[in-house]
Amino acid sequence: MYGPIKVFGGRAHPELTDEICATLGGEPGHITLYSFSDGESYVQILDNVRGADVFVIQPTSPPVNDNLMELLIMLDAFKRSSASRVTAVLPYYGYARQDRKDKPRVPITSKLVADLITAAGADRVLTLDLHASQIQGFFNIPVDHLFAAPVIVRYLRELELDDLVIVSPDAGGVERARAYAKRLGAGLAIIDKRRIAANQTEVMNIIGEVAGKNVFVVDDIIDTAGTLIHSVEALFAQGAKSISASATHAVLSGPAVTRINSSRLDRVVATNSMPMTDKMQDCPKLKTLSIGGLLAEAIKRIHNEDSVSSLFEM
Repeated sequence: MYGPIKVFGGRAHPELTDEICATLGGEPGHITLYSFSDGESYVQILDNVRGADVFVIQPTSPPVNDNLMELLIMLDAFKRSSASRVTAVLPYYGYARQDRKDKPRVPITSKLVADLITAAGADRVLTLDLHASQIQGFFNIPVDHLFAAPVIVRYLRELELDDLVIVSPDAGGVERARAYAKRLGAGLAIIDKRRIAANQTEVMNIIGEVAGKNVFVVDDIIDTAGTLIHSVEALFAQGAKSISASATHAVLSGPAVTRINSSRLDRVVATNSMPMTDKMQDCPKLKTLSIGGLLAEAIKRIHNEDSVSSLFEM
């Protein structure tokens, strides 16, 4: 049995850290974090963590490199402060899309990040909706991989949409879309697309019946929203009645908010796996759902050595 539970957060998403701690009935641990004028990160733990079961909450969201480096330094600090166990809690795992060699002479950066997190001192990882499930195998330490599906499905049930069809925006997301469709008793469709450049795709075919249906596109990440908007246009061209979309991680970089606001989308549902920026708040179609309770329950179960398998279910 490990020592007392202590939850600390970096600067990436303090609101989520506060929410998780409130759910657990405590307060975040005290830690000093700042950057020197040249950009170097500084960390000092202000609480005694010797023998403690420490959870470090830090999504590696934009600015990805700054937040990742801060996470690594925090992990090293806790390990050197004699914490009995250190769990890195990454609601959003940056670099997850670079998970394979799809071209000659390119890195597998998500594996590199896994090695860095392990080398920095993490004993286990808790994360949410990885872009590819096989990233769990990049770690040589335990990984608890949660899904946001229960949170998003609960919201979809409240909408009570008739003639609902769940759409996967690509072949890689079919398993996720099928799980949503099964829970909701909805139809399933798949978009066959071709990637022609980074953040650029071309829709080739739509497999499934969407004409006259209320369509809900399910994805893990919305970045520039280019792929999403192309999918929306193709679905309307096939006769869809209405279209909404969801993503666990709303990166919404570049022209994403402008594209969503000017699109025919009814709504975009996302979780608070990363903080809301000022630009995101200018998107009236964006509905944010909290995954704080889900992460808090996982943290509690991990600390108590209870099963977390029920939380893995999509």
